[in-house]
Amino acid sequence: MSLEIGSAAPEFKLMNQHGADISLSSFKGSKNVVVTFYPFAFSGLCTGELCGLRDDLGAFQNDNVQLIAISCDPMYSLKAFAEQEGYKFPLLADFWPHGAVAKAYGVFNEERGCSTRGTFVIDKSGILRWQVINGLGEARNLADYKAALASL
Repeated sequence: MSLEIGSAAPEFKLMNQHGADISLSSFKGSKNVVVTFYPFAFSGLCTGELCGLRDDLGAFQNDNVQLIAISCDPMYSLKAFAEQEGYKFPLLADFWPHGAVAKAYGVFNEERGCSTRGTFVIDKSGILRWQVINGLGEARNLADYKAALASL
């Protein structure tokens, strides 16, 4: 199930890698938000995708855009992951209730207990403007994110 473009994005409030609560609504009216779900911290493809975002962070996190990465890993794993890889954007723990936010966005894989690779661009009004959902082993194209942000 995917969300409908032009509809309100599902609200969430999750703990980041430092133990602080981050909500989607905290950016309403001030920043567009890129929400990217990934299956597992420390896994090869996930690390590669997030390092790609890290290495071009100015395109995805600036005065107009906030990047948020979400997995079902616990906060302490995300903290170690962010420190090891030098991530300067929030990694949110959709750990308990397990995968609730991934389920709301239609990207939870029940069989594996993790999210699939879903990315959602949400405008400053909280409206979903773009999405892409890939399978567990299918990397996403960062150029597609940039094109979606440029259209806002």
